[in-house]
Amino acid sequence: MAISPKLEFRQAQTLVMTPQLQQAIKLLQLSNLELSTYVEGELERNPILERAEDNEAPAEPSSADEPGGRDDAGGGEAASADLDGDSLSSAASSGETPLDTDYANDFTNDSPAEAGLAATGEDGGYSLAAWSSNGGGYRGDDEFSFEQVLSRALTLKEHLREQLQMANIDPAQRLIGAELIGAVDEAGYIGEDAEAVAERLGCTGDDVEAVLSRLQQFDPTGVCARNLPECLALQLRERDRFDPAMQAMIARLDLVAAMDVSGLVKVCGVDEDDVRDMMTELKSLDPKPGLAFDQEVPVPVIPDVFVRPKPDGGWSIELNNDTLPRLLVNRHYYTEVSQRARNREEKSYLSECLQSANWLLKSLDQRARTIMKVATELVRQQDGFLAHGVQHLRPLNLRTIADAVDIHESTVSRVTANKYMATPRGIFELKYFFTSALASADGEDVSSEAVRQQIRELIDAERPEKVLSDDKLVEQLRASGIEIARRTVAKYREGMGIPSSVQRRRIKRLRA
Repeated sequence: MAISPKLEFRQAQTLVMTPQLQQAIKLLQLSNLELSTYVEGELERNPILERAEDNEAPAEPSSADEPGGRDDAGGGEAASADLDGDSLSSAASSGETPLDTDYANDFTNDSPAEAGLAATGEDGGYSLAAWSSNGGGYRGDDEFSFEQVLSRALTLKEHLREQLQMANIDPAQRLIGAELIGAVDEAGYIGEDAEAVAERLGCTGDDVEAVLSRLQQFDPTGVCARNLPECLALQLRERDRFDPAMQAMIARLDLVAAMDVSGLVKVCGVDEDDVRDMMTELKSLDPKPGLAFDQEVPVPVIPDVFVRPKPDGGWSIELNNDTLPRLLVNRHYYTEVSQRARNREEKSYLSECLQSANWLLKSLDQRARTIMKVATELVRQQDGFLAHGVQHLRPLNLRTIADAVDIHESTVSRVTANKYMATPRGIFELKYFFTSALASADGEDVSSEAVRQQIRELIDAERPEKVLSDDKLVEQLRASGIEIARRTVAKYREGMGIPSSVQRRRIKRLRA
């Protein structure tokens, strides 16, 4: 059989990930903070895009054949729904009202003396206009206010370096101390070996140990320790409580973690009452003294969806419009600039910017609609949880939501990532409502989260003289109609950070 080249025509269907489709998929999985950052970048890159101000009524969307006008997206359409039974109706869009101000009040940034009546009130003091234009810390022309100066918290290493500068040591030791401070982690520990530091600096290990001992006297107490026992020992020496019995207890922190009082009695050579007092004193120490510094500012969770009860027993679902970016496509500017384009490259650039802006607005609108669909179906599926609590949380998976709203499971996964819902029960991530199922005696599946809550309630209600083992927990859960294995109970208990029955018994006896 001869082999020769030939041409053939074939027809096939393939899914092509165009840049526009990739952008829409990317926007779906972004949180509101990430979306805001992305939109800011697009505003800087694309001159056709502009932000719709709160006091600006968006123009009527122009048709595709009308170059003049501006298109609005990202919040112009009402994003709310009322869930009453199985019906879902869109809420009417409410028009924006202008700000309650007189636009003739045009104040400059001049000083109160130069602004005259515009900057002074009836009583001769500064008016609200002067304060708002110059900042809350305004005091006058020449007077300085510390409120105008931005500040940040002192880091742990900066705090240690300040103490090192005030220490009475020679320059060589100061250099070693600076190197050791650079090796301190956020918890206040030094994870680098003294010999490695000595080899790098060309000094002896004794020199490094001497400087390290000096650093361990710095504030906060226990800083620059190499391990947990050394950190606790430094704090105990500061309190003059590092006696031989305490030294023996520090050397056996494994027995302290296991609450093994009898084992500690043998190790420390004291009675049980003294052991309990020593363990109480250990609990008052700080195992990570460096965490008092370098604390990151917690980012507040901003809900993407609000769920509120209605008087008739249903639920009102609406998107948080504050998290939706409001953008406009300025077609007036595009028309004016495109008429002045001199070559093909400039026209191509402007066309690309217009197409990118239109796709961005379309993607933002599609993102808002998809979040609304998924959130509405989640509320319909988890109505019992919203009304009665976590015990009525239903088992749910991505396929159920995807089939209900007619989208793919991967789309549901992207929509529920980093999105939060504010409900009467609190603020929850959308993924919280997806839980696995456990069989029950009546044939209806039970949510694993509801089982975890029931295990937590059983353990909280147990008495010190009758601590429930995992087998006892299984018996009580099966008595309530939940079929569950002992290893599953142990897995749920460990996942919630609850100690075993032996450890809980020791803890309750110490507290008794």
